[in-house]
Amino acid sequence: MAGLIVLDATVMIAHLDATDAHHDRASALLVAAASEAFMASPLSLAEVLVGPTRAGRLADAVAALEELGVRAVSLDDDAPSRLATLRSETGLRLPDCCVLLAGEQVGAAVATFDERLGSAASRQGLSVRDR
Repeated sequence: MAGLIVLDATVMIAHLDATDAHHDRASALLVAAASEAFMASPLSLAEVLVGPTRAGRLADAVAALEELGVRAVSLDDDAPSRLATLRSETGLRLPDCCVLLAGEQVGAAVATFDERLGSAASRQGLSVRDR
């Protein structure tokens, strides 16, 4: 059975933007994990879509994410208190805490190029994909 990977915005943005410094790295990560299911927090997906929206390319970005099979993780009703706890314990920004919570909630690995987020995910017992 394929595993689950929660994608951080850094990975998705780099993959969608051929001029991003991490584009090749992101694409290689996604190709290597192609047999796995990709998920993302709703906030991460919104972060990814800001740039394309500004450029008038929202539909293209949404289509690219759909082609990858990225699905949003519906956060549980207790998400506000869990996010507050993660924010307090890790010192991470709330968007990063959303990635952690999504990973914990669905039992997924976390794919990120953010060193602090990757370290926090490891401390939370989550597997980290960064290559």
